[in-house]
Amino acid sequence: MLEVHRTHRAKILNHSQVAEMLDQHGWSASKLWNVANYHSREVWEETGEIPDHGDLKDELKTHNKYKGLHSQSSQRVLEELAEAFNSWYGKRKSDNRANPPGYRKKNYYDSEGHRVHEEHPRSTVTWKQNGIRHDTNNGRVRLSKGANHKEHPKAWEYILVEYETRPGVTVENLQQARAVYDKAKGRWELHLVCKDEIETPTAPGNETAGVDLGICNFAAVAYSTEEADLYPGNRLKQDGYYFPKEIAKCDDSGGERATRLHHKWSERRTHFFHSLAKHIVERCIKNDVGRINVGKLAGVREDDNGESKNWGKHGNLDLHGWAFDRFSNILEYKAKVEGIEVVEVDERDTSKTCCVCGREDDSQRVERGLYVCETCDAAFNADVNGAENIRLDINDESNSESAPGLGEDRSTGWLAQPGVYLYDLSRGFQPRREVVDCKP
Repeated sequence: MLEVHRTHRAKILNHSQVAEMLDQHGWSASKLWNVANYHSREVWEETGEIPDHGDLKDELKTHNKYKGLHSQSSQRVLEELAEAFNSWYGKRKSDNRANPPGYRKKNYYDSEGHRVHEEHPRSTVTWKQNGIRHDTNNGRVRLSKGANHKEHPKAWEYILVEYETRPGVTVENLQQARAVYDKAKGRWELHLVCKDEIETPTAPGNETAGVDLGICNFAAVAYSTEEADLYPGNRLKQDGYYFPKEIAKCDDSGGERATRLHHKWSERRTHFFHSLAKHIVERCIKNDVGRINVGKLAGVREDDNGESKNWGKHGNLDLHGWAFDRFSNILEYKAKVEGIEVVEVDERDTSKTCCVCGREDDSQRVERGLYVCETCDAAFNADVNGAENIRLDINDESNSESAPGLGEDRSTGWLAQPGVYLYDLSRGFQPRREVVDCKP
């Protein structure tokens, strides 16, 4: 059996009855975020280190703002902040323009520049199992209140939400409930995270595929069936240039417009990752793939000494705008559902080793995107060469396929002219000839 988690979006039927209390909890989440943000900045300034979510929980569990939510909901806010600070900590190594996570509030000033008012956005509130009581038969869920919003702090009081999902969806084995405010609609909605167990499917076949993640081409995929695909990251690049510039124009980095831009940027990136993972898995099924080798992420982010690679000004911005680890997790999830195993392999030297004869040379990239081997005269796309070496797992001596000079006819035509798929906002990934608004 395979355990999967699905998220179902649900409309709140009794919105007028519960909106005010959901507002209170959304504002409480923003205030707790701000308190924890201030504490994290202080620790950073004093020690040069950032506190993890465990440190934040220990420090703030007795704080009044912590009591604005159920304990597990407060913990989730602190976990999200710690994740945001970790991301910033990684970015700042190669991009000194990176800013730490902003505060969730908007300030209003009088004509003399004095702050007269502040507003907090309605942040997403997450309830885990201890804070939920689910009535499956009647489509209702009880969400525990924070102590600050109860008449009696120790009383068991809750927000009773009646919901409706799309037709055909049954909500069972509820693990989490998230209240998400849709500002465009001016109302809350529920995201219900459920655990399902499905029969582990049989793998489509016994073939293998290798996936190489990179900067110019977000992913290159090589198949043992002598096919190869490239997925340029044009859309991610465009967004990576556009959104930071627009956010920088905002008067308040934690204000309403900046928050909205961050949210839109995140949504577009998430959609790109899901579309790409879906397309790769579909191609793997077509090619009877039972195993996908993915290069270890350290090869993308770090050099041979374990230091952060310097990809240049724009390269660093591109790299850190992309969450390689997040994409790999999405790919693994979608592949498992189809019975395909995903394995992380060592990608050391895969970019400078000829996948045909095994010659290793740093200078065999004769120009951008082209790899020519001086020993066997093979010529092919450089990223696909890396993907093929990852597929062969050249650093694993136990893999018989990894030995160079296999003695078989391994024509490199497919390596030199891989299929190219571009991202279309409305249709996902399509062959290059069908996408007219995006150059590879």
